[in-house]
Amino acid sequence: MASPMSAGDFLAALTNEGLRVTQVGDWRHHNRNHKGPWGPVHGVMIHHTVTSGTEETVEICRDGFEGLPGPLCHGVIAKDGGVHLVGYGRANHAGLGDDDVLRAVIAEKALPSDNEANTDGNRAFYGFECENLGDGEDPWPEAQLDAIARAAAAVCRHHGWTERSVIGHLEWQPGKVDPRGFTMASMRDRIHEQLK
Repeated sequence: MASPMSAGDFLAALTNEGLRVTQVGDWRHHNRNHKGPWGPVHGVMIHHTVTSGTEETVEICRDGFEGLPGPLCHGVIAKDGGVHLVGYGRANHAGLGDDDVLRAVIAEKALPSDNEANTDGNRAFYGFECENLGDGEDPWPEAQLDAIARAAAAVCRHHGWTERSVIGHLEWQPGKVDPRGFTMASMRDRIHEQLK
């Protein structure tokens, strides 16, 4: 069990991991905390955006859209590897997911199949949205994959977690496919190497 790090510590963790970070507006106070708690936190969730173009992607992830207000994550990871901070606190990214998966993340054990949506993930996970169409064909540049690994590792390093605390949305909520175009097993391998 861990309390979320402060916004300042989050920013420092990302920059100390070698990431290029852009702070968007008043990201430190942009959240959905009035809808419920954020924390204790247990892991990091990776998503793809189904968008194209960094500026539009960042705007959508910050503001949300009808029926799903922003922020939709804490950081947007662009194609060029830049990380754009759009919110901090509770964010509309994880939704309801499987309590068995959460228990496995907490224990840092192999994940079971996600077959239920009975647990609030927005409370329990840091979220990174990654700019990609999510069609399995839009490429994932090396700079972006490296930034995803570094961003996840930064959070894990702060909390003393291993790569097993990092999951994809598709591993959390039945019916989700993101991130599509790389495997979470391969991403966890990258994170493991980054944490060495």
